[in-house]
Amino acid sequence: MTPPAPTRAWSPTSRSPAALAWTRIVGMMLRHVYVLRRSWPRLLELAYWPTMQMILWGFITVFFVEHSSWVARAAGVLVSAVLLWDVLFLGNLALSLSFLEEIWARNLGQIFTSPLRPYEMVVSLLILSLARTLIGVSPAALLAIPLYDVSVFKLGPSLVVFFANLLVLGWCVGLIVSGLVLRFGLAAESLAWVVVFMLSPLSGVYYPIATLPDWLQPVSWSLPSAYVFEGMRAILFDGVVRFDLLIRAVGLNVLYLTASSAFFLYMFHIARRRGLLLQQGE
Repeated sequence: MTPPAPTRAWSPTSRSPAALAWTRIVGMMLRHVYVLRRSWPRLLELAYWPTMQMILWGFITVFFVEHSSWVARAAGVLVSAVLLWDVLFLGNLALSLSFLEEIWARNLGQIFTSPLRPYEMVVSLLILSLARTLIGVSPAALLAIPLYDVSVFKLGPSLVVFFANLLVLGWCVGLIVSGLVLRFGLAAESLAWVVVFMLSPLSGVYYPIATLPDWLQPVSWSLPSAYVFEGMRAILFDGVVRFDLLIRAVGLNVLYLTASSAFFLYMFHIARRRGLLLQQGE
């Protein structure tokens, strides 16, 4: 009598290839769902970019519809606005990336075993941001002259004040983002890009603040950048230097830089007390 064939034990490989593939796919999907569920910055970023693009270009459209006479003169204004906006954007990004590079390299704990003080690190980040911003913006400003016959240098001595105010505001954003990364880890690193672009529609980069709804205008006037871009348009369209706008921008920047520096140092104090400096990294 022939003995019965042995029963084959169940194993994952005994399932059909299609079913096994879906198991792996669902597993990978669940992994990322769990990450998103525990990371509010990542969830925010999903809806952030489409919403910001809609808001920004919506206000630009409203502005051109209501001020069609400006369209013929818009080329120089828009190019100058883009160049000045890049000062704010690069000022923030250069500071944030200089700080994030130390975290990515897991070097933060080693740095602070040296006599380096936190406020000395802040000063070094500000100086690095200035150098990186100058390197980044200068070629674009020079190329705009032969390509578009637009020179941002026509703003005269006011250009230095505009540059300084936008750079300092970028520093403020960068210090706040760096402080949040210290406190909440690399899950907050995307804020280096998210927060600064949130200022663009409110700053009136491409249109006057009067284009915004009445209820939103007071929020815009709380930003130094709004005064800078209004001052830029006053020079390019009317040939007038609005010293009142520049003074308000400087006053707000002094306040914000003091507050953002204090915020970063406070976050650093918390991170050091909780041992987070040695836990940062990719």
